[in-house]
Amino acid sequence: MAVAGERPGGAAAPGTGHGQEPFSPSVLGTREHWDAAYERELQTFQDIGDAGEIWFGEESMVRIIRWLEKQMIPLDSSVLDIGTGNGVLLVELAKSGYMNLTGIDYSPSAIQLSEKVREKEGMSNIKLKVEDFLAPSAELSGFEICIDKGTFDAISLNPDNAVGKRKQYVRSLCSVLKPEGFFLITSCNWTKEELLNEFREGFEMLEELPTPKFCFGGRVGNSVTALVFQRKKLPGRKRQSHCQHHFLQAKMLRQSASALALSFQSLSLLVCKGVLPLPLLFSLRARGQ
Repeated sequence: MAVAGERPGGAAAPGTGHGQEPFSPSVLGTREHWDAAYERELQTFQDIGDAGEIWFGEESMVRIIRWLEKQMIPLDSSVLDIGTGNGVLLVELAKSGYMNLTGIDYSPSAIQLSEKVREKEGMSNIKLKVEDFLAPSAELSGFEICIDKGTFDAISLNPDNAVGKRKQYVRSLCSVLKPEGFFLITSCNWTKEELLNEFREGFEMLEELPTPKFCFGGRVGNSVTALVFQRKKLPGRKRQSHCQHHFLQAKMLRQSASALALSFQSLSLLVCKGVLPLPLLFSLRARGQ
C-alpha cells in the first residue's frame, strides 16, 4: 500500500481542497505510527487470531463489492488495494469471486499481518507486497480497479509536505491505473467537492456511493464520503478496456430495464382507463414488448 490501510482512526476537519495545508499535521500521517500499530495488531493476531479493526466498518466493504457487482465488473479484473493493512478487504473480494487481487502497504508489519490473515482464510491467490504507493515500482501498473479506504486520508495528515504528497498520490494513481480504469475512494476527512478538486487532473467522477448520515445542530451530513472515479481516456485511444466494456453493458441493461418498467407502467395506466384490454397487456409483457 502506501501509508496504511485497514486502520482505526477519527475523522479530521474537512480539507480546503485548494492546494493549502487543510489539516493539522498528525502522528496518524507518519510511517512510524503505522509500523508500531501493525506490530501490535500482528502480535494480537498471533495471540488470539483477531485480525484487528476494519477501517470504516464492514459496511464500507459491502458498499464496494455491491458496486463492482452492480457494474458487472469481470471477476478476473485486476484489483489493487492501496494501503491494504490487514488485508480483510481483499479476503472479502476473494470470497465474492474476484481472482486477480493485489494489496500493498508500506508497513512490513501490515503485510506480515495480511499474509497471516490470507493464510488463515485459505486465499492463496491474493498477492501482497511491501510497497510505498508514493514511490511505486515499475511492476506496479496496469490495474483496472484501484481501491483506497483511508490511505489518502493518512497522507493528508503527514507532517512533512502533505500537499506535495497528495499531488504525488495522484501521479502514482495515474501510473498504476489503466486509462478508463475505476478508482473507488472512501474518506472520513474529505468532502465530495474537495475530492473532486484533488482528483480533477486525469479523473472524472462517475458516482457518489450512499454512506451513513448523521444530524448535528439541525444539519445533516455524512460520516464518510465514498466516490467512484474513472481515469480519463488517453487522446487517440479507441479500444475499450475489459472493465469499461462490461461497465457500459451494465449501464445499458439498467437503462433498458428502466425503460421497460416505464413502458409497462404506461400500458397499465391505459388498462385502468379501459383503453387497453388486460389480456393484451399480459401478452405484450410476455413477449417483452
